[in-house]
Amino acid sequence: MSRAHKIIFFNQKGGVGKTTTCVNLGSWLAEMNYKVLLVDFDAQTNLTGAVSGDGRKANIYQVVVGEKKVEDAIQKTVFKNLYLIPGSVDTAGLAVELVNEEDREFYLKEALNPISGDFDFILLDCPPSLGLETMNALAWADYVIIPLQCEYLAMEGLNLLMRTVSNVRRSLNPELKIMGIVFTMFNKRGLLNQDVVDDVSGYFPELVFKTIIPRSVRLAEAPSHGMPINIYDRSNTGSKAYQALAKEVIARA
Repeated sequence: MSRAHKIIFFNQKGGVGKTTTCVNLGSWLAEMNYKVLLVDFDAQTNLTGAVSGDGRKANIYQVVVGEKKVEDAIQKTVFKNLYLIPGSVDTAGLAVELVNEEDREFYLKEALNPISGDFDFILLDCPPSLGLETMNALAWADYVIIPLQCEYLAMEGLNLLMRTVSNVRRSLNPELKIMGIVFTMFNKRGLLNQDVVDDVSGYFPELVFKTIIPRSVRLAEAPSHGMPINIYDRSNTGSKAYQALAKEVIARA
């Protein structure tokens, strides 16, 4: 079997739609008959709750530190073709635990290597920081998707993100590519929103996804019900946007 496409959702700013994009893109890919694994690598564990996962069993922290085998941490969700490795609040302590270890940036890669042929896509939700957990994710991934909220504060961090990816490519993972920038929480009535889209598209025309994710109450509600948006409210504009994004990701992968 061919190796999975390994994609991380990365932005050092919180609240930009990383988890929302990870779960809903993953769910649409699963609906398109790809076998998809979601990995919750954020200590807030929001991704785990968004698909009704159970983090009390084996979780990603236990896998990375070697307490559990990765195969034992994979849960089948109630959604067809969609699997999960749950998150843990303990992940927040990884940086301290691994600080003196050799090759500390490669613990995640070693942990997930045995299953890279078992899925079509492995999607990993990063914490909103540039800490050791995120470095592990960048060292493991094939692709980075950058969710970008349509506001200037979010845009200002974009150059730092690009520099970080370049540095990782030089030092840890020469294969790493930026798959694309996806605009999130877009309000078509906000002039500033369109300005941000135009500015970033002007600077990075090759990287920007055509699909723009709208601001949507239903998108925000879905995780509290433990469902991806294509299950919770299929006809919602956010659901249709993630369906379109899934098609773009398949084309780029």
